[in-house]
Amino acid sequence: MNYICPNSPAYYLTSVTKNRLPVFRLNAIKSVGCAALNEARISGNFLILAYVIMPDHLHIISDGEQKAAVILRFINGIISRRIIDFLKQEGHHASLEKLRHESYRRGHEYSLWDHHPNVRLLTSESMFMQRVHYTHQNPVRLGLVERADDYGYSSVRFWNRNPLEDEPLVIDIGKIKWRSGGGASGTSTLSGGR
Repeated sequence: MNYICPNSPAYYLTSVTKNRLPVFRLNAIKSVGCAALNEARISGNFLILAYVIMPDHLHIISDGEQKAAVILRFINGIISRRIIDFLKQEGHHASLEKLRHESYRRGHEYSLWDHHPNVRLLTSESMFMQRVHYTHQNPVRLGLVERADDYGYSSVRFWNRNPLEDEPLVIDIGKIKWRSGGGASGTSTLSGGR
């Protein structure tokens, strides 16, 4: 299985919803997104080392075993299908209309994502930890919560060694092999994992 270590860089991936629509504003939709992320991880055989699902975007830190484009194809494709199916099943017609393609292509009536994802290669532990911290502080910076640990749809509690029993997505934190120590304070070899 994959591991993150000094000789194996990681990816910081950001996907933004079409027109920055707050598609993930409801917890039920964030939960569908987390289940889809897990499905994508298994199907694509990659790691999820940190994540946050915000109302109009998501950040994921993954291993660099596969090309970023492959990982993004799994993540964006599976999440898109699951979210659009959920919106249809739950009768969110106004949201679906906002995601409709201007020019309908066979099999692709809706588009969840902006087609310009952001990928950063993380080649050092300090870069990696800076992105972990940035990811977890995103809900605080946007005023959604006062403390990062209070936001339900991120990996912050795993990094702080205090996960809930019903976390929406279990991350692969045990696959990180850097210097010993741990936690959000700066070093990254932790126990646990998927």
